[in-house]
Amino acid sequence: MSDERTPPGAAAHISAASEERFIASTEEFVSESSKATVLAANILQALLVGCVVLWVLDVPRQVFGVSFYTEQLLAVTLGLTLALAFVTETARQPTAVDHGGASAVVAIAAYLIYHRYAQGEISWPMVVALGAAIAWTLTAGRLWAARWLDWVCAIVSLLLCAYITVRYEALTYELAMLPVEGVIGSAILTFLVLEASRRISGWGFVAIILAIAVYVYISPFLPGDFQTRWVRPERMVAYVGLDVNGMIGSILAVAVLVVIPFTILGQVLARTGGADFFSDLAMSAMWRFRGGAAKIAVVGSALFGMISGSAVSNVLAVGVVTIPAMIKSGFSPYKAGAIESVGSTGGQLMPPVMGAAAFIMAEFLQVSYGAVCVAAAIPAVLYYACLFIHVDLDAAKQGIGGVDAKEMPALSEVLKSGWHFLVPIFFLVIALIYPEYLRLTPEKAAVASTALLIVLALFFGYRGKRVTPKEIAVAVIETGRVSLDIILIGAAAGIMVGIMSISGLAFGMTMQLLALSGDSVFLLLILIAVLAFVLGIGLPTVSVYILTATLLAPALVKLGVTPMAAHMFVMYNGMLSMITPPVAFAAYAAANIARTDGWTTGWIACLVGWSTFILPFLFVLTPSLLMDGPAHLIVWNFARVLFALFTGTAAILGFALAPMTTASRLLYGLASILIALPPDPFGMAGHVINLVGIGAGIALLVFDHLRRKGLIAARAA
Repeated sequence: MSDERTPPGAAAHISAASEERFIASTEEFVSESSKATVLAANILQALLVGCVVLWVLDVPRQVFGVSFYTEQLLAVTLGLTLALAFVTETARQPTAVDHGGASAVVAIAAYLIYHRYAQGEISWPMVVALGAAIAWTLTAGRLWAARWLDWVCAIVSLLLCAYITVRYEALTYELAMLPVEGVIGSAILTFLVLEASRRISGWGFVAIILAIAVYVYISPFLPGDFQTRWVRPERMVAYVGLDVNGMIGSILAVAVLVVIPFTILGQVLARTGGADFFSDLAMSAMWRFRGGAAKIAVVGSALFGMISGSAVSNVLAVGVVTIPAMIKSGFSPYKAGAIESVGSTGGQLMPPVMGAAAFIMAEFLQVSYGAVCVAAAIPAVLYYACLFIHVDLDAAKQGIGGVDAKEMPALSEVLKSGWHFLVPIFFLVIALIYPEYLRLTPEKAAVASTALLIVLALFFGYRGKRVTPKEIAVAVIETGRVSLDIILIGAAAGIMVGIMSISGLAFGMTMQLLALSGDSVFLLLILIAVLAFVLGIGLPTVSVYILTATLLAPALVKLGVTPMAAHMFVMYNGMLSMITPPVAFAAYAAANIARTDGWTTGWIACLVGWSTFILPFLFVLTPSLLMDGPAHLIVWNFARVLFALFTGTAAILGFALAPMTTASRLLYGLASILIALPPDPFGMAGHVINLVGIGAGIALLVFDHLRRKGLIAARAA
């Protein structure tokens, strides 16, 4: 196995939320940017991270005796984020017409027409805005003007958010009266957020938000079931810009105050050698087994996913080592990329640090983040167990052995050199699962774990290399650029949630889904899974989760599904965007390393990660898989589903203990269905079906064992 490690500066790829954006490393960013850009970016990043850490530690109140509204901090961080986005995200193709500006022109023109016919007058501030939007449309795509507009947008973002911060209390009191400065400021801020989101994440999420806004204004002309509440444009803009249920609301608060501290932890862990440690740990534990290179990928991705929570970050940190090793050992490049992408995608499910969607889930459900981690534990273990079984059986089928022992580090040496990486992780787990003992919120636990990690790393280092204070400072500051997407997605999601909240669209969607499903939980699950899959095409997990949690999950809760199961269901289905073509962010990242095409790798990843399509249905219909129920049921259902995943994987691969015929594969598949069938909806008959399936699975394994012994004896003779 090659001893290639995460490339220098790759820490910029490590984040809790950066699923689709390939972020230039610090060195690459410095080499490709002007001195003014680098200086401005560093100042903005340092201010952003500093504001968040100081707020999490309650320094303004404890040290200076000054109190602020949380929304004031969010306005400050949003301004810094927008400025950072416009300063750093400059790559664009020159165009004659800027599409974002064209969208603004259409929206403002429609408003002017409405205002003229509804109130019989012209809104002159909006006429000025229309002129500005037309000027933007005609110049923003030109190379000679683009960079100047970037700096103008950055300055306007800072000034506007500073104004909102200073006058926040007065603006909220006056919101019902729709003050002119509030409406205009909200409109400009909304445009800047959507434009910055488009640059960072593409048109997907922004287009959905715009479509929802358009739907609200055409719904009065639709049939009754599809109508929403009519809202004046001025009130809509002011609401999404300044109300606590809009842009500066709970979703942005989670993205800023919770996700960023965990992202700092991931950044520092990567810079101090943590990625290498987890990779070495997986190597030293798995190299001797058949398919060792692929098992290293599975275990390494699971370990690193515990503190990364990001699919693409996981691929880039672990895949640079494991994918070439898998190809060298005998796996095809397509299969190697698929295994790594599926393994890395599971990082969004793996406690203690899951993907950003899990933090937002805790906010939606109003439960502790530790409760989400506990509920996610068994599904995450089953996910990785199924992947591990697939790798093991595939290696046996192809005759792929372990890895050359000469290149493998000893487990004792790895633990001796990197034991200190486990201390902050253990501390974090205890703080999240048992908050009543340490009395730390998740964000404070992340900051404390980071501080503990920094102290240990400065004293001990890893593999003879000790990190410098400058490298740690760079890792912490780079969190600002790495976190751009999650903060902007949080702000854009606030716009979407605000529109749906003030118009009543979310409630109407729930009623329509219930009507379409005929109040059948199973049909509703299938319908939501399909909708989540469609929404996931082109959107990162966080965006998909926010959409589905707002529009789809309430319908499940209405039919009696527990809120935790409903939200976990939509999160799992939203996560599929990482491996399902045509976008498949994680699969394309892995394919790039494997030097294959992402389309084929993505479809093979869907086959390798087949359990992702099944597990959400199982834990919704079997709540004990989410740690909801007595201990004996939790253990029994875990073991039962694990056996079902084994027999199902054997059927897919055509190999269990020996190669299978088509008939044997069908029998294994049937046994898997019988074993996995949730018993609760069928009462005692469901348990009988499970037992029949388990008996059939055991009988098939015994038959294969005897057949394999017969084959071996025949060959020996």
